[in-house]
Amino acid sequence: MKPYDYLIVGAGLFGAVFAERARSAGKKCLVVDRREHIAGNVYTYEQAGVNVHKYGPHIFHTNDAEVWEYVNRFTRFYNFKLGTIANYKGEIYSLPFNMYTFNRMWGVTTPEEAEAKIAAQRETAGITEPKNLEEQAISLVGTDIYEKLVKGYTEKQWGRDCKDLPAFIIKRLPVRFTYDNNYFNALYQGIPVGGYTQMVENMLEGIEVRLGVDYLEHKEELDALAEKVVYTGAIDEYFGYRLGALEYRRVHFETEELDKPSFQGNAIVNYTDRETPWTRIIEHKWFEQGSGEPNKTVISREYSEEWKPGDEPYYPVNDEKNGALYSQYKALAEQEQNVLFGGRLGEYKYYDMDQVIRAALDAAARTL
Repeated sequence: MKPYDYLIVGAGLFGAVFAERARSAGKKCLVVDRREHIAGNVYTYEQAGVNVHKYGPHIFHTNDAEVWEYVNRFTRFYNFKLGTIANYKGEIYSLPFNMYTFNRMWGVTTPEEAEAKIAAQRETAGITEPKNLEEQAISLVGTDIYEKLVKGYTEKQWGRDCKDLPAFIIKRLPVRFTYDNNYFNALYQGIPVGGYTQMVENMLEGIEVRLGVDYLEHKEELDALAEKVVYTGAIDEYFGYRLGALEYRRVHFETEELDKPSFQGNAIVNYTDRETPWTRIIEHKWFEQGSGEPNKTVISREYSEEWKPGDEPYYPVNDEKNGALYSQYKALAEQEQNVLFGGRLGEYKYYDMDQVIRAALDAAARTL
């Protein structure tokens, strides 16, 4: 008998949810993470009384009532709804794209006028079947909005010309012909009171966690401790990049504490021109209703960069080439006995938080 039923590699959302479900089913789990903290990319820490989102802003949103009920076992939520602002060379626009955006851009006041403006620009561009992100964006919101609010931001985010990016990337952005600034429009939305780290800590209560442990460096020794492995690291790294490295985008943050009550008056401001080097500025206190010390604020400038092996991977580059390579790694993964691959890196998949929790709950239900 091995001392643990499950070795769970990664203390992010997938690993923590699976560990909590396994423990609730009477299984003994060991969770390891190469970082010195739990909670993966949703990790938050306190500075100036504010919960800072170290790896970028995370707003919980879902229409899945079961997932919402599940996370509420471990935390309470502020009733936060994201309304992002776009700054194009000092011009301010509402995001997601809605009637406030269209009014600011064109002076239109009705959905009919906005739809007519977009249709005319789509026709002028000669787009019938969008073949890439640029054509998809113009088809959705017209040339003017594409040029000011999509093109520069997207090319900074992905490091590629919009003509070279797949159309489906832009489909995640909401477009509404109403005066509604609620970015996600999900049934359940919020930010955990006390931060995401505390929520994940509550999930992992009573479960052994070892931090600063690189699973792949100690694989043989750690595998010997458990009957089964749940692996949430990068799938190509697990196999030693034997088929080649999958591509990601990485981001880095410059965070500073300022001696003022507010810097920008909003949680997120996107900088959509190509010349501004950062993609957005996050002001963390506005995720929690202006919490923290009254005359201090903490901001983070976010930069998107090319990724190379050894860097922290963030966003999978889900183009045709990487999709084909992932399929080959997935075939190798399916041959691994007693190893379950899950999460954003293990499945090379962009996941919203509710989706990764749903995937972990489903995987636990099947396995346990």
